Amino acid sequence: MVNRKKILISVFAIMTACGFIQAQRIKGSDTLLPLTQALAEMYLSEYRDSSIIVTGGGSGVGIAALMENTTDIAMASRRVKFSEKMSFAKSGLEIKEVIVAYDALAVVVNPANPVKELTRKQLEAIFRGKITNWKDVGGEDRKIVVYSRETSSGTYEFFKESVLENKNYMSSILSMPATGAIIQSVRQTKGAIGYIGLAYLNPYVKALSVSYDGKAFYAPSVETAAEGLYPIVRPLYYYYDSRKEPFVGSFITYILSPKGQASVLEQGFIPVGKEKPAGGNNVATKENGLNSEVDGEEVVRP
Repeated sequence: MVNRKKILISVFAIMTACGFIQAQRIKGSDTLLPLTQALAEMYLSEYRDSSIIVTGGGSGVGIAALMENTTDIAMASRRVKFSEKMSFAKSGLEIKEVIVAYDALAVVVNPANPVKELTRKQLEAIFRGKITNWKDVGGEDRKIVVYSRETSSGTYEFFKESVLENKNYMSSILSMPATGAIIQSVRQTKGAIGYIGLAYLNPYVKALSVSYDGKAFYAPSVETAAEGLYPIVRPLYYYYDSRKEPFVGSFITYILSPKGQASVLEQGFIPVGKEKPAGGNNVATKENGLNSEVDGEEVVRP
């Protein structure tokens, strides 16, 4: 089957190289990659004189590319770190942050695993190497094989912050370069556990219900995340230099429009403004208007 997205990107790259059109470059989070590709296709079907090139690599890669001026928008599934903010300031970049969607992070196991639910404390113990056998959490007598995203991933950072409460992962954790690699590994390993974005869920892995209070367990879904019931939910960000707003603002405005946010929902993410913060997690509060405050910092609505 012909990969339409690859053709789209290749055509735009050729057009840009020939000087016909200047392409917006968007790079970073693998979580945001398929959503941004779908939104870019929608946008380009209406604005045919525009060009967008979308690539992944992880949140850290996108943020580094923004510093190096090799991308116009950095996709990130985590907030920029203090050290990154300092680097931006040192480089003279005026970075703007936009929340374009929210994402529930699903904890997944092999479908043959009888375990259906875990508490946050149990997850912390598993990913820190304190619990190493499924029998200790109500499962079979089988070794737990723990998979994680690589350290450059915003998903890695968010899981560490929200689920591990900023404690370190176990030293022997198996780091995967992309979400697809985690899905494949969990599918093939009966004792495996990992975490992926809600939009990536498929029949080859089983999502666990999670509780942060040890009492009420909720399965990951758009509905439970939007209602503030499922606890592992995060904002997804675009970062860009404010001086490029005339160049990138139209696409960002399109994403935040009713049509763009309807596509966000169709893609398995939570639209901006529909989320309700769950107790015990770090979801940013609902914003109104063009500019608002999240954790004391400005969030821009183009």
